[in-house]
Amino acid sequence: MRVVLAEDLFLLRDGLVRLLEAHDFEIAAAVETGPELSRALAELEPDVAVVDVRLPPTLTDEGLQCALEARRGRPGLPVLVLSQHVEQLYARELLADGSGGVGYLLKDRVFDAEQFVDAVRRVAAGGTAMDPQVIQQLLTRRAAVDRPLERLTPRELEVLELMAQGRTNAAIAAKLVVTERAIAKHTANIFAKLSLEVSDDDNRRVLAVLAYLDRGH
Repeated sequence: MRVVLAEDLFLLRDGLVRLLEAHDFEIAAAVETGPELSRALAELEPDVAVVDVRLPPTLTDEGLQCALEARRGRPGLPVLVLSQHVEQLYARELLADGSGGVGYLLKDRVFDAEQFVDAVRRVAAGGTAMDPQVIQQLLTRRAAVDRPLERLTPRELEVLELMAQGRTNAAIAAKLVVTERAIAKHTANIFAKLSLEVSDDDNRRVLAVLAYLDRGH
């Protein structure tokens, strides 16, 4: 699996290259600026891009904007964005086209090699990988203004948070140490209470949940 990596800090970039290569990824390019990223994505057509939000020369959201532009030119290009802090605006921009193959992780997650590599693979496969802190902030904001979330039980809220991170029913069941059938029942209840269309497609399900949580902003 070919990866284009964009990170301006040398030590972190080098560490990510070594980590990904150790898990059988091929690094097509490891760059440090926005213009370099744009060229690499256009010319190399990687399987997935792992991109720091803030890149030179602007050090604002250059990395994210380069990735979004590349997705417009190549719809569905898998992009995993890394950020120092939770920025809901970045998450919204990434999810705006309603398609999969997107992820948003805080850089702290990089130090959990298993979690980070799993996120890269999930995004490359067309799935969604959202940082738990982003999901928690969306849940908190929606709960303040939206009655339907109040109808969810504590267990359903737990399942909703894991679902929105991009986990399958099987993964949620393993995390909560319950049966997959129990999770299927919880997800059915969640969709009913939130008036969301039921779907067996994991990625469409995640995007529907995130769209709901981010609605009205």
